[in-house]
Amino acid sequence: MQTTIEKCDGVEIARSVVDTARHYIPPNIELTIKAPRKAPLVAADPDKARQVLTNLVDNAVKYSPDGGRVAVEVTVAGSQLRYAVRDEGLGVPPAEHRRIFEKFYRLDPNLTRGVGGTGLGLYISRELLQRMGGRIWVESSGSGGSTFFAELPVAT
Repeated sequence: MQTTIEKCDGVEIARSVVDTARHYIPPNIELTIKAPRKAPLVAADPDKARQVLTNLVDNAVKYSPDGGRVAVEVTVAGSQLRYAVRDEGLGVPPAEHRRIFEKFYRLDPNLTRGVGGTGLGLYISRELLQRMGGRIWVESSGSGGSTFFAELPVAT
């Protein structure tokens, strides 16, 4: 997982991920994006940043089996460009917030209604973000949805 850091448009990356996802998401999912017209460039590997955001959007869709809204929001938080991917899906129990970023870790199938996966997507996302100087975390009560945050450093 080699990364090549360059100045890139983090807002455009988010828009392209959302535009692509709209072609394959189920019709019961409403996918929206809110982003500033102008935002500072980020210091990141654009392909790896796209991979992280694609994974977060895909997970939000996958863990929303009853449909609902998936919202991507881009904001500037100090010296970071912050992505928030919110869903109205199954949620992540607070006791699992750290563990879901571990390699091969998966939530109990009873909590996820059998939604499957390899347990690698969030681990890879965390690793990629760390290599680009960013970070990732989740906020969720355990029911009624989740918000995954990913940050990348603003380019100097």
